[in-house]
Amino acid sequence: MSSKPRSSSPSRTDARLLPWLALAFLIIVLDQITKILIVQRFQLGDGQVITSFFNLVRVHNTGAAFSFLAQASGWQRWFFIGLGFAASAMFIWMLRSHAGQRLFAFSVAMLLGGALGNVIDRAWHGHVIDFLQFHGDFLAPMFPGGYFPSFNLADCALTAGAVGLILDELLRVRRS
Repeated sequence: MSSKPRSSSPSRTDARLLPWLALAFLIIVLDQITKILIVQRFQLGDGQVITSFFNLVRVHNTGAAFSFLAQASGWQRWFFIGLGFAASAMFIWMLRSHAGQRLFAFSVAMLLGGALGNVIDRAWHGHVIDFLQFHGDFLAPMFPGGYFPSFNLADCALTAGAVGLILDELLRVRRS
């Protein structure tokens, strides 16, 4: 039996994948740096007013978005770590399959970076560190006291990725 020798150079797909993995890595690094700065400068619950509608705070979230499952007995930490790794594996597969589709790949890279940024927090601290807090009277009908739930850069990347996927799909449907 003969087998074809494997090429030592990365395939074309892998080369197209690298910029998107670099973007995800950049999101993770920026997310972790900002969280380290918050932990160094604030005690849990402390905050600093920046503008009339924005504060920096230190909040720990053991749940998911909007503190979903935050009051569970602790199992949610491992569930969200596993979910984050499973989602990340799917995101990498999606990037490998569609690295040439710029908006789609950008969106998936943002999701990958955001997911892993928060997985690192859960694995290291047992919770996610949130610190961006927006508030205003117009938010009062939806959120207690007009305070939108605190979030972090990983959450911003997740949101940007989700919006990008929706936009990508709308553009794809429009082209059809």
